[in-house]
Amino acid sequence: MDIHIVEHPLAASRLTIMRDERSNNATFRAALADLGAMLIYEASRDLAVEHFDCQTPVAVAQGTRLQDPPIIVPVIRAGLGMVDPALSMIPDAQVGFIGLARDEDTHEPVPYLEALPEDLSGRTVFVVDPMLATGGSLLHAIRLLADRGATDITAVCMVSAQEGVDALANSGLPVRLVTATIDPELNSDAYIVPGLGDAGDRLYGPRNIHL
Repeated sequence: MDIHIVEHPLAASRLTIMRDERSNNATFRAALADLGAMLIYEASRDLAVEHFDCQTPVAVAQGTRLQDPPIIVPVIRAGLGMVDPALSMIPDAQVGFIGLARDEDTHEPVPYLEALPEDLSGRTVFVVDPMLATGGSLLHAIRLLADRGATDITAVCMVSAQEGVDALANSGLPVRLVTATIDPELNSDAYIVPGLGDAGDRLYGPRNIHL
């Protein structure tokens, strides 16, 4: 599996803000938006393009546009925070949705929403989720995409745990990973260490509904 760690001073500074327990919801959201745009920028580096004539006020220049913009698929709920940053970079991208909750006892994903094109054959898919912990939720999402024919899938995650990275690498699924960091371990509650806490709670506030 191809793994790209975005090592850039600006990415590291936004990640630090997100890690800092003193950052409130608004500060966390702003840092996530910046880092999300940076990661999507890097994930898009090798996308196919087409060229066309572009008339400037002075002459004709060679224009460039994406040949087939990717489909952005957030894993709800935390992944919703990465949709706007992704669309700021790729405004003509389509968006699908996969809803997964985490069972706090088993730490396993509980699916509750799937809104995707029926056929993803030949399409590029960016599945976005701030956190890759055990890999259970992301693997479930990637299997759904692969079952619909997707063979070009990029997982864009801000913080990845080594356990989750290994799970993706050993899955045999057609996925590459773009991330800002790989943290070494999970704690007994399957939270990434040092991580940044619960990304969904820090984006939107504590959950009121438990599945």
